[in-house]
Amino acid sequence: VQLQAYGGGLVQTGGFLRLSCAASGTIFSIDNMGWYRQVPGKQRELVALYMSNGTKAYGDSVKGRFTISGGSAKNTVHLQMNNLKFEDTAVYYCKADVAGVSDGGYIRDDFWGQGTLVTVSS
Repeated sequence: VQLQAYGGGLVQTGGFLRLSCAASGTIFSIDNMGWYRQVPGKQRELVALYMSNGTKAYGDSVKGRFTISGGSAKNTVHLQMNNLKFEDTAVYYCKADVAGVSDGGYIRDDFWGQGTLVTVSS
């Protein structure tokens, strides 16, 4: 099982970016697929989460600006980030709670993507 994230980059304050994450491999089901971010010296924090029941959750600092779409049923999530602020600068990680096959055996675990850097210039 692998998660591939892409779409980061450099953008000016007020601009927008779209991140995408796709899960691949032998996957039986995915719950709670979404995005977290981290800056040096701080804990990784929730950005947006798409749960298997269709519920979406957002971190307080991004509500009204970011939108998560796609869904675990599609093994893909997208994060539309609008009105970006300098403080949104971080490495963004995709995460999914996956039930599938890894190393020849059944596994149910959280998988993380490789991280994609978003830099917002002031």
